[in-house]
Amino acid sequence: MAKDRPVYMGPRLRRLRRELGLTQSDMAADLEISASYVALLERNQRPLTADMLLRLARTYKLDMAEVAGDGGAEQTARLQAVLRDPMFADIDLPTLATGDVAVNYPGITEALLRLYTSYHEEHLALADKGVGREAEAQDAADPVAESRRFLAARRNSFPSLDDEAEKLAAEADQMGGLTEWLKARHNLRVRRLPTDVMGGSMRRLDRHRDAVLLDDTLDSASAQFQLALQIAYLDMRRGVDAILKDGQFSESGRRLARRALASYAAAAILMPYTAFAKAVEVRHYDVEALARQFGTSFEQTAHRLTTLQKPGQERVPFFFLRVDPAGNVSKRLDGAGFPFARHGGSCPLWSVHRVFETPREVVTQWLELPDGERFFSIARTVTAGGGGWGAPRVQRAVALCCAADQAHRLIYAQDAAPSTPTPIGVTCRLCHRSACLARSAPPIGREMLPDDNRRTRAPFGFTDS
Repeated sequence: MAKDRPVYMGPRLRRLRRELGLTQSDMAADLEISASYVALLERNQRPLTADMLLRLARTYKLDMAEVAGDGGAEQTARLQAVLRDPMFADIDLPTLATGDVAVNYPGITEALLRLYTSYHEEHLALADKGVGREAEAQDAADPVAESRRFLAARRNSFPSLDDEAEKLAAEADQMGGLTEWLKARHNLRVRRLPTDVMGGSMRRLDRHRDAVLLDDTLDSASAQFQLALQIAYLDMRRGVDAILKDGQFSESGRRLARRALASYAAAAILMPYTAFAKAVEVRHYDVEALARQFGTSFEQTAHRLTTLQKPGQERVPFFFLRVDPAGNVSKRLDGAGFPFARHGGSCPLWSVHRVFETPREVVTQWLELPDGERFFSIARTVTAGGGGWGAPRVQRAVALCCAADQAHRLIYAQDAAPSTPTPIGVTCRLCHRSACLARSAPPIGREMLPDDNRRTRAPFGFTDS
């Protein structure tokens, strides 16, 4: 960097000051400049010179690259991603102009990003209300729906947690692993204890004995995830709480969202963003191979694939679903904004409901929604519990789904041409395929035909309008 070359990074400076717990006057005193000059720097009304960058790094013992940052690249990438929304399709938005706005008007950029996120979250809530009064009433008091809507509005991507987890994972790797890291940083031992001693807990933080206790029936992947989860609660609490400030929750909804973010952080520790994003391209999104490489389970790895939307380092966007044999959806994660992200999983024609017949076998399927949108899906069963004779086990099915035009990047679709897609609906109440034999309920807005003189093969007959 040339000595006198100016750069503008007001938002980054303001964020740094707040992370250090300083007022503008405090920082001004530390840097031997005026408080008004700090204010001008933070509003991008003055450039941050190389000399000032060096002074910041020396004063607060920071890495130079951390201070200098990306020159607005992250904000630019986030703004460009938002402006790709179809509602802006008829507006001429040159890439260069977008970059100029993000760099030169960071405050306006941040305001637009917050406004769009809020709009997207409310848009999802409005879509829920369209399903019917029963669903509307149920969702209004449903903390699970609150948490899912919060994650979906942000496409299940939280780059700040990814960055923090990546640094933490690198430290743990240098120390020899998570167990050693916990001992060195928190003076906590890791102990494996029998199930009857754990009293129904998989993991427990015992402050009196300075130990993290794990059920000794946990497999390696589950044990490592629980350690990473404990570390996330200990060392990434502030980052998680900062993200939650933007949401609107009931108390239970907030707790569920906090749990989801902690799990996100734990996965980011075990599968650091940069290394994992590189590996998925090398292995062509082979979930089992990636799980072997990172020592994680099939489900943990599939879950992590939905989070790879960090601006500037995006990978294939996925929708993730987990169901039990009765069809109950116990987890739904959307990293792509798919139309069935809020209600998908209830269509029996989707293979995720049939893989119980072929345990642990990956089943692929091309899908088509009523509006013609096509997707590619992989599904497989996973097992939770067990670990000993007579220990309870629960079998579920998980599915990963991406847009059809992205399927060529997946190893599962590279050796075969697209087959005739299976017509599915997001839910029977929203699907207008009149000839579907698997239909369980009539769609909203269609009048039923009388069957006094004629009975259709489909469970319900409808008028044409």
